[in-house]
Amino acid sequence: MSKIHPTAIISPGAELDTSVSVGPYSLIGPHVRIGAGTTVASHCVIEGHTTIGQDNRIFQFSSLGAVPQDKKYNNEPCELVIGDRNTIREFCTLNIGSPGDRAVTSVGHDNWIMAYVHLAHDCQVGNHTIFANNTQLAGHVVVEDWVILGGFTVVHQFCRIGAHSFTAMNSLLFADLPPFVMAQGQPAQARSMNFEGLRRRGFSAERISAVKAMHKALYRDGLSLSDAMTRIAALAVQNSDVQPDVDMMLSFLQAASPQRGIVR
Repeated sequence: MSKIHPTAIISPGAELDTSVSVGPYSLIGPHVRIGAGTTVASHCVIEGHTTIGQDNRIFQFSSLGAVPQDKKYNNEPCELVIGDRNTIREFCTLNIGSPGDRAVTSVGHDNWIMAYVHLAHDCQVGNHTIFANNTQLAGHVVVEDWVILGGFTVVHQFCRIGAHSFTAMNSLLFADLPPFVMAQGQPAQARSMNFEGLRRRGFSAERISAVKAMHKALYRDGLSLSDAMTRIAALAVQNSDVQPDVDMMLSFLQAASPQRGIVR
């Protein structure tokens, strides 16, 4: 039995694995490629130069691969690339990239993207993230692995969100959010570190203790950013097991935009 509903419109140029299913009234354009096991529900539009990997679940009324909401865009062949095992719920909009940046909007693997989420042009989303309902990302935002964004979180263009960080509902991010940090507010401010998330991911007591020390250096002791980074670097001297976490934090802080700064 065909897995393509007879009311779906599939362009002859589209490349769909034979195991892909497409629901009623969905439209798939000529430059779309979809991997094995992916399901596309009813009333979806997938267009542009869009590549979707394996075993994704795309729910009804989603729009993937539309041109960016960028006045500079002039029909360049920019892309949307989505990895494997992602869930994309109802009414999500994921746009292709723009020629002024990477020209690619990318989503990694194993992400959980809830209803009404918008990913603008040139966003880069890692793996194992959760975007709650109505999360809105402006253009050029980078979201690293294991990030959780609470419902109605809004992120300003060019911001970076570090791995394992977390935002509460209705947070507004106008600056880079460092790894591990829990933020809340309008604009968002650092409230704590995502300790429960780290425990669930198997972080040892020693690694969590080091994250607590990072929080103290960045947010509790009144240090300059430079002095806080020096103290954070010393944590790995005391315990080599935390070196990857220290390196990740220092790398993120060193790359912070002078214009945006970090949530602090």
